[in-house]
Amino acid sequence: MAKAAAGRDFIAKMEKSLMDLKREILSKLMVSNEDFREIVDAMDPKDLADVASDDIDRKMIEAMGSQELKRLKLIDSALTRIQQGRYGLCMKCGKKIPQERLEAIPYALMCIECKTAEEKRNR
Repeated sequence: MAKAAAGRDFIAKMEKSLMDLKREILSKLMVSNEDFREIVDAMDPKDLADVASDDIDRKMIEAMGSQELKRLKLIDSALTRIQQGRYGLCMKCGKKIPQERLEAIPYALMCIECKTAEEKRNR
């Protein structure tokens, strides 16, 4: 029972970490990109973390750098996996992703072995 509680605590910690990362990315975009700030300011006032979850229109995609957009999508995907109870499982082999890896990359999709194999194939 203690192990299950520890797992829930870790997932709650990672969910907070993912939300903080999301807010940080959106805040940086607002500071560095006037078009993005105007889009966000024009939306109904709501929690900043919800902005990326809304339908991202063409203007917003143009205003955001592709790296930031990719990270936001990975973060949203990780948050969805938390809701579905699948967070921390490798998308390729289904094994548990080590907590150390998730602490380093909270939105990691694969275990180190599968990620390494994929990178070798893509070279």
